[in-house]
Amino acid sequence: MSPNSPKRQEGEMVEWIRAEGLVPYEEALAFMETRVAAIAKGEAEEAIWLLEHPPLYTAGTSAKREDLVDPDRFPVFEAGRGGQYTYHGPGQRIVYVMLDLNRRGRDVRCFVRHLEDWVIATLAEFNVKGEIRDGRVGVWVERPDRPRGPDGAVAEDKIAAIGVKLRRWVSFHGISINVEPDLGHFSGIVPCGIRDHGVTSLVDLGLPVTMEDLDLALERNFEAAFAGNCAAQR
Repeated sequence: MSPNSPKRQEGEMVEWIRAEGLVPYEEALAFMETRVAAIAKGEAEEAIWLLEHPPLYTAGTSAKREDLVDPDRFPVFEAGRGGQYTYHGPGQRIVYVMLDLNRRGRDVRCFVRHLEDWVIATLAEFNVKGEIRDGRVGVWVERPDRPRGPDGAVAEDKIAAIGVKLRRWVSFHGISINVEPDLGHFSGIVPCGIRDHGVTSLVDLGLPVTMEDLDLALERNFEAAFAGNCAAQR
């Protein structure tokens, strides 16, 4: 099982795992590798793993070296997932999603759309309107309290990042949602390669949301977000 000996919740088709404390990135990768292989062989259930990491940067397969502004600030890991540079640290909920797309439909775009829908529905429970934008991965919120851009558009900040990898059509990596991280830590990178927008969190938006609050909302909204089989939606 995981480095924190998670307990299975009986009666669930998807196992929900919650880690206590900060999980080192190398341990998380090792656990995901093992679990994904077992799921692919039919030897383990699908899993959603909720955790926090110590401060670190990860580089996706599209990461550009010039976007690592401060390479000596925190450890940098090659993640192997899609996307560019991201920050992970305390106060950010990491949601590692190990789901079998052989059963759910082998459609990567549909799967990512389900992840986006899941985040948006979860944020809505806290009266936060999350939105997606063409050409900008992740989930965004408008900031009418901030100065408008040169084109007159309302300022927008990123509140959640999405980056996945598939092996034998089983997913790993997943989502990060900012609850109350140190937003200053994002300044060591160009998050996801996007320079013209900022980063926010639920607490930064004035919402006293706890990690437990978010976890419960994620659980409540999971089944509805993933109810449709991607193969049936084509």
